[in-house]
Amino acid sequence: MTVIERPTRNDRWDDAEDEAARGGWSKAFKPLTREQAQALRAADPPLSPWRVVAVQGAVGVAVALLALLLTGRQEVGWSALYGAATVVVPGALMARGMTSRLSSMNAGASAVSFMLWEAVKIAVSVAMLMLAPKLVQSLSWPALLVALVLCMKVYWLALLWRGRSVK
Repeated sequence: MTVIERPTRNDRWDDAEDEAARGGWSKAFKPLTREQAQALRAADPPLSPWRVVAVQGAVGVAVALLALLLTGRQEVGWSALYGAATVVVPGALMARGMTSRLSSMNAGASAVSFMLWEAVKIAVSVAMLMLAPKLVQSLSWPALLVALVLCMKVYWLALLWRGRSVK
């Protein structure tokens, strides 16, 4: 039997080392001063996940009230409110998990924490949707789904908020 030896590739960083040796990016890189770093943070502020959850809750309550006013039926309002809760409650759980001290220890812990809390968020959302017919009397699926979708669309608004300073 013939054994084929494959050459090992240890050249992952060779391009960066070659560039540095030629005086490329290393000369162009300058560390920021404290004032420059603060100005950069002020120009691109982080968006709090709690702000997103709060706006989702507000949108959910508004949709539920609007559904109640338009239809005059309480079960439609409760269905819409429950639909909003299927987005807000799991989102709040994830926000709590992601803002904990444990999830911000290092990059590896943060990545694992994100995956864990995203799985929890999905599981809680699915469980809440499965329990909806038992928990909400005379459930209106259209109202529930409209509120759920509108609350999820708040994530798109969060992308628009990102980078804009609130005054």
